Parts: sequence; structure tokens; C-alpha cells
Amino acid sequence: MTLFRNVVFIAAIAGLVAGVVLACMQAYATVPLILKAEVYEQAGGGHQHDHAAAPAANATDANAMSTAAPAPAEIAAPAEDEGWAPADGFERFAFSVVSNIVTGIGFALILVAASEFAGGIGNWRQGLFWGLAGFAVFTLAPGLGLPPELPAMPAADLTQRQIWWTATMVATAAGLGLIAFRKSLPLALLAVALLVAPHIVGAPQPDSFGTAIPEGLHHQFVVAVTLTNLVFWLVLGAVVGVVRGRFTGTAASLRDSFV
Repeated sequence: MTLFRNVVFIAAIAGLVAGVVLACMQAYATVPLILKAEVYEQAGGGHQHDHAAAPAANATDANAMSTAAPAPAEIAAPAEDEGWAPADGFERFAFSVVSNIVTGIGFALILVAASEFAGGIGNWRQGLFWGLAGFAVFTLAPGLGLPPELPAMPAADLTQRQIWWTATMVATAAGLGLIAFRKSLPLALLAVALLVAPHIVGAPQPDSFGTAIPEGLHHQFVVAVTLTNLVFWLVLGAVVGVVRGRFTGTAASLRDSFV
């Protein structure tokens, strides 16, 4: 197998495992909270909010949001036909698994490519550190300004949130990279500046924070999303380390291939 085939193969295996793990955690940790929030959403007049497309800190849990609809059978259906959606139970869970696997493979490709240019992940222990870095970049840092949202919660303009989320992700990744791979005081100061700059600017906020969602329910959701994403990234990094060591051995990294 060529080096690039190895990268795709490693990412596919890691994304498969991590995606299944995430789907199982979502089924017990986040989806029940989303269904509770939909009860408040219907009671409050069916306020619509684009959660699936929002670049919230819970990038991987956006799948749970989109697959959690429709509401339970005892809730009256909205007047408009919102199109097909997976049925409650196994069908919804199956679609959630597929969606999370696809998401996991995408994140795994980013993780493997970045780590290969840095020399590669040698074992599962190194994979855990890379997984923590991915968690910080894609979940923790953006989540400080744009916490995960439940249905019926107000939000700022989607385009503005996407811009801020992307800028925060890039700045955080660059800052962590400078700290990890460049040992000099000026670059360390630059790294700190990159890490804090998005939060000094601040994430876009809605015009009003009024919502029917209880504060306690939202807090539970934020904690659940953060923890499930932490486990997802740790599993992703660890599996990448294990699979890479088993199937590629001492194969050259991407960085070496361009020297």
C-alpha cells in the first residue's frame, strides 16, 4: 500500500470506530435532552432554529441534533410538511451511526494528515495527545464562545457564526502547533496571542437571549456534548495510533516523503 492509501485506510478505520462510539454515547447522553427541548419548542410556538448547519462547538453532535427530529408521537406535528425524517428507534439510530461515521472519517483524515506532516503518531499514547489537540481545536475553543445549542434557543446570524468558528479553529490549531513544535519565546508569545485573540474579539451573539429552554437543561446538554466529544477525540487519536503502528510500522511520514 502506498503512503497515501495508508492515510485513507487509517482514517477510515479510526473514523468507523470513533463514529460508532459517538453514536452510542449520543443515544444515551444528548438525544434525550434534545427531545426534551423539542417539547419546550412545540409549547413555545414551534420556534425554528437552524441547528444542523450551525458551526457550534459540538461539530460531531450536530448529527445528533439533525437525527433527533421529529418530536415524540404525542406531540402534535407542525403545520408544514418538513419532508422525510428517520423514524424513532432503530432507524434513527442507524442514520445517526452512519452520519457519525462519515463525520469521524472526515476528522480522522484531518488528524492523520496533520500528524503525518509532524512525523506521525507512533502509538496509542501519542494518539491520545493528538486527540486532545483535536478536541481543543474543534470543540473546546469554539465552544467557549458558541456553546452547543438546543432547539428553540436564539442564535446569531449563521454566516457570522461560521466565520467566527472557522477563524477560532484555525487560530487555535496554529497556536497549539507553535507551542508544540516551535521552541522560541517570540513564537510562544505569538501562539498565546492566537489562542486568545478570537475570544477577545468575541463570538457573535443573538439580539435576544430569551428562550423557553430551562437553564438547567441547556447546562446538561453543554456538559453532555463536551464530554461525548472529548471521548470521541480520544478514541479517534488512540485508534489512529494503534492502526498506524500495526499496518504501517516504520513507514515514512508525509513530511519525509516531501523532503
